[in-house]
Amino acid sequence: MDEAKLGIIFRETMSGGFALGATDPKAGNKKGKREGTELAMHANISVRDLDGFTRDPKHLGEIHGSIDFTPFGQGLPASTGVFNLFSPTDNPAMKYMVYELGFEYGGQAYYVAGHKEVHDDPGFDLWSDTTTLFTKLHQGTSADGEIVGAGVLSLGVRDLMKLVSTMRATGAGSPAAKAAAYAKFGHFFMTDLWDSYARFVTRD
Repeated sequence: MDEAKLGIIFRETMSGGFALGATDPKAGNKKGKREGTELAMHANISVRDLDGFTRDPKHLGEIHGSIDFTPFGQGLPASTGVFNLFSPTDNPAMKYMVYELGFEYGGQAYYVAGHKEVHDDPGFDLWSDTTTLFTKLHQGTSADGEIVGAGVLSLGVRDLMKLVSTMRATGAGSPAAKAAAYAKFGHFFMTDLWDSYARFVTRD
């Protein structure tokens, strides 16, 4: 029987102003805040094989969870989606952290597609890059569907503390193995962030 592979699971909640009819996240965020409409993404994320995850250029994990959206209601189940950590883009100075969840409301399929932009630019904006999710709501079962809403979700300090508290190692049969899983994931996360910012912070 194959030995269990080390993995990590955690829960992450992001929320922010969001509006139907908007197609630009920043505009939708402003409209949502003005009109009192908000969307929250409650994501359960699983990385079942840390070694494979770190080797994969797209760094794919598993995601499911639920959506709260003021016009639709609370706790809408989302069982399908996409999670990528530090996925490469066409711009060598930018990587995406991708969070996508599909759900249904009123017999209609919807798809929330968001990404965080981790990029090398003037100013060390690490916190903003890793906690700001530019998000669009699509009609249908993928990000190819018509955009019917948009907004910006964010991860606050309290949300970050909750995220850390939910982290669990999987496939670990001992405290040492659990510690190794946390260290491996943390090292990958911080190393990749450093790679994204090193060109700026090391400039003369």
